[in-house]
Amino acid sequence: MRYYLFIFTFILGNNYGYSQDETSVSYPEEVHLKNMRQLTFGGDNAEAYFSFDDQHIVFQSNNEAWGLGCDQIFVSDLDAIKTKPKMVSTGNGRTTCSYFMPGNESIVYASTHAAHDSCPPTPERIVGGKYVWPIYSEYDIYIANEDGKAITQLTDKPGYDAEATVSPDGKMIVYTSLQSGDLELWTMKIDGSNKKQITNLLGYDGGAFFSPDSKKLVFRASRPKEGEEAESYKALLLKGLIQPTSLEIFTCNVDGSELKQVTNLGKANWAPFFHPSGKKIIFASNHSSSKGYQFNLYMVNLDGSGLEQITFDKTFDSFPMFSFDGTKLLFSSNRHNGGNHDTNIFIADWVE
Repeated sequence: MRYYLFIFTFILGNNYGYSQDETSVSYPEEVHLKNMRQLTFGGDNAEAYFSFDDQHIVFQSNNEAWGLGCDQIFVSDLDAIKTKPKMVSTGNGRTTCSYFMPGNESIVYASTHAAHDSCPPTPERIVGGKYVWPIYSEYDIYIANEDGKAITQLTDKPGYDAEATVSPDGKMIVYTSLQSGDLELWTMKIDGSNKKQITNLLGYDGGAFFSPDSKKLVFRASRPKEGEEAESYKALLLKGLIQPTSLEIFTCNVDGSELKQVTNLGKANWAPFFHPSGKKIIFASNHSSSKGYQFNLYMVNLDGSGLEQITFDKTFDSFPMFSFDGTKLLFSSNRHNGGNHDTNIFIADWVE
């Protein structure tokens, strides 16, 4: 949601000359984050999300030390993860976008394992001078129990289906699908029935999460202008690619009504999540970066006012999620990684 966004980290090959206390993983300016701890150590680890009881996390990783060739899905408690945790995906294909189901005994995630035993090929990241993401048409959405052996397929139409998250009331799933010919938000019941298209404007709509009361959605979207921008978007989409460098944050009701644009910052604004109050949104953005590679977390009111910077790293912070009780924040970062490409998961106490 999300979905493979830490591909941004391929450009983060060093620490750009900034210094950080070797014993600290946080910065003095990060006043909302206390008692920060690093949970993973090595590889790309991202899209970490709490279980409904706040006792565990599910995340994706491609850590070579765990024998992985591309992303697979893992479950862990909230302790530092020094050895390979429990893998709940099949180990085949590529996976993305995992989330706990109600009851905390099963996981929803997207996978290409039905089409690929091995990792599907990764396209060039620069196509026609444009930085792009792949949209694998083989992705479908599955539910697996915690040992990964009981698998139920929720989507089976041709084209990309991924980026699923679950409503806090446990009744509904929102996801991104290419079923209608464009990348739109869809919802379905928790058992995969009653699928409904929610958005219908040209552009990529994805990475959606529900509000705490399960009545609203927040998501990232591109809105290419008519003419060259729109034609370029369509041409890339036919190749299974999108350009993620121009994204803004939007909200709507779960039925798609009252669609509103929250940010108008320029560049890439994505990975949004509702504040526990339901009145603010935390998200990742590079709008203030001169070169585009520096992403930090920001908070904004639902009407777009009151923008506040939350993290102050010089490389990459993204994928924030508040715990269901509102006391903790999970996020992924390139901070404190010794100047290499590793993306790790961090957890901190949230302070208002």
